[in-house]
Amino acid sequence: MTHGVGEYLKPEVINQIKRLDLRAQFVVKGFLQGLHSSPLHGFSVEFSEHREYRRGDDPRGIDWGVFAKTDKYYIRKFEAETNLTGYIAVDQSQSMGYTYRQELTKFDYSVCLAASLAYLMIGQQDPVGLITFDQKIRDCLKPKSSRKQLTNMLALLSKLKPLGTTDIAHSLLQLASMLRHQSLIMLFTDLLVDPLPVRQALSRLKHGGHDVIVFHVLDEAEVTFPFEGAVVLEDPETGDEVKLDGRSMRHPYQEAVRAFQEEYRQWCRRMRIDYVAMDTHTPFDKALLEYLMNRRMRM
Repeated sequence: MTHGVGEYLKPEVINQIKRLDLRAQFVVKGFLQGLHSSPLHGFSVEFSEHREYRRGDDPRGIDWGVFAKTDKYYIRKFEAETNLTGYIAVDQSQSMGYTYRQELTKFDYSVCLAASLAYLMIGQQDPVGLITFDQKIRDCLKPKSSRKQLTNMLALLSKLKPLGTTDIAHSLLQLASMLRHQSLIMLFTDLLVDPLPVRQALSRLKHGGHDVIVFHVLDEAEVTFPFEGAVVLEDPETGDEVKLDGRSMRHPYQEAVRAFQEEYRQWCRRMRIDYVAMDTHTPFDKALLEYLMNRRMRM
């Protein structure tokens, strides 16, 4: 099932996004500002961002009021340094087009989450761009903070039909090589590939100084395994089939999925990467609000 831009922008979707903005306004503001990496959180200063004085900086930029509070030299950041630049990276491979009984496929669900985050970032006047990928990066919209950017992003996504195989690691490495400034990378994927190369690519992004959020989006059926009796499961990207008994496989399957998610969660925690497990059974606005509130509480 593929949605057009009109469907992504239909009134109930826009209302969900607006409702998210209203309910979580203070949460989102703190979340985004927290990612700006100001060294002065908790101090009452007349402008929002500073950075430590470095050799070669103009001493006239030193804020002596902050020096009096911290006994350290800080200068005000220029506007270009204070904006948080975001990149939304959406997996468009064939496995993302799967749904068992939910209205939204994993791809559609990811698009709704991506639209929400883009809407919120643009509301903060932070530029956000879009990357789509399968085996490699297919599309790239440069970050902008204009209101039209959300429409442009959805217009591009509405043309896509999830197809083909995926190479998440290669695509992330391509993205890492494109970035010239510290950015926030918001990755939407089902992670149904070998974890090791993906972790290596995520490490590359972190070591490059970027913030990373991994939204691990699975279909409800991929988490709960609701099948009964004889079942034939097909890999959407390779066509490989497996025949099994649904009832007898449900518990070991669920255990394997939980272990897979937990392994990613623990690794990401060590790497200071946000890992967010989501499934399409939960309304996307509720899932995003819960994440933002949890993220805010940890800051």
